[in-house]
Amino acid sequence: MPANLPPEYHKIEATLRDAKTAAEKIEICEKLISVIPKHKGTEKLVALYKSKIAKLRDEMQRRPATARRGPSLRIERSGAGQVVVTGPPNAGKSMLIKVLTGAEVEVADYPFTTRFPSPFMMPFENIKVQLVDTPPVTSESMEPWFPEMIKTSDAVVLVADLGDPDAAGLLEGIISGFKGKKAEFTASGAEIPPEKAPFLKRTLLAANKSDLDGTGKAFEDLNTLLEGPFDRLAVSAGTGFHIQELKRRVFDLLRIVRVHSKVPGKKAETDSPFALKQGSTVMDMARAVHKDFAEKLAFARVWSKDGALEGLRLNRDYVLRDEDIVELHI
Repeated sequence: MPANLPPEYHKIEATLRDAKTAAEKIEICEKLISVIPKHKGTEKLVALYKSKIAKLRDEMQRRPATARRGPSLRIERSGAGQVVVTGPPNAGKSMLIKVLTGAEVEVADYPFTTRFPSPFMMPFENIKVQLVDTPPVTSESMEPWFPEMIKTSDAVVLVADLGDPDAAGLLEGIISGFKGKKAEFTASGAEIPPEKAPFLKRTLLAANKSDLDGTGKAFEDLNTLLEGPFDRLAVSAGTGFHIQELKRRVFDLLRIVRVHSKVPGKKAETDSPFALKQGSTVMDMARAVHKDFAEKLAFARVWSKDGALEGLRLNRDYVLRDEDIVELHI
């Protein structure tokens, strides 16, 4: 009897290959079991996942306890992209992340409140972006793992304190320090060759505390004094000024398109789109759904957000646009 697995199953199953920890694998297996249709043709598949869960739990229990060596400095990716948030002491990074994500982030009025990197999820429309809060950095104080974290991220938000008269000087020192470690910043619209991708990151400068007196002039001075091709935006974590615009700019840094899958004869699944790199094709979408779709793909029907495409039949080389709806046919 055929299993007749729904598209949601293949979407979840594709994430299992990227899961790193036993806990992540267990969670994904449980999700798979919940979406598998319950009939005789799927009994063996359900039993397989239940057996896998049991083995993973046994592995977790048998794993010997080891002495803690401090925090993990490698943050597992999650969501549509990973953006590292960095800046000098007391720039308001943690408060900014708290406002952007709604998470409970430790915030205080003294420097070095953030001691270790921590991930938080920022909702933006129908996706979530991972923001990594990091310890403050200066030209004299930079943890050896920090540049490597920048290199493995997708983009960077550099936070400045508009209330600090030496904001430009502090940022110049930080930028120079990262450059010495082969991690450089560039504009959000920059084209980055693949060979330079680990060392050159699209960056947005978020000039925080714009609600303070005199910061309008301070922002102008910062733009004049601070060299660098990256984009700049005055924001305020305290009043919420430009927070929604900041979310949009962070999304733009990722250079991705959101693509929705559609089962023939049914409505599109618009609440959980695939996040693909700009320039991705119908074939890339098929690979993201499941390898079987990529191997057997015949054609796709595409609906565009602007209405220019209304279920038009297209080949596998069609370049997808943000918010396209794709119906794969095999």
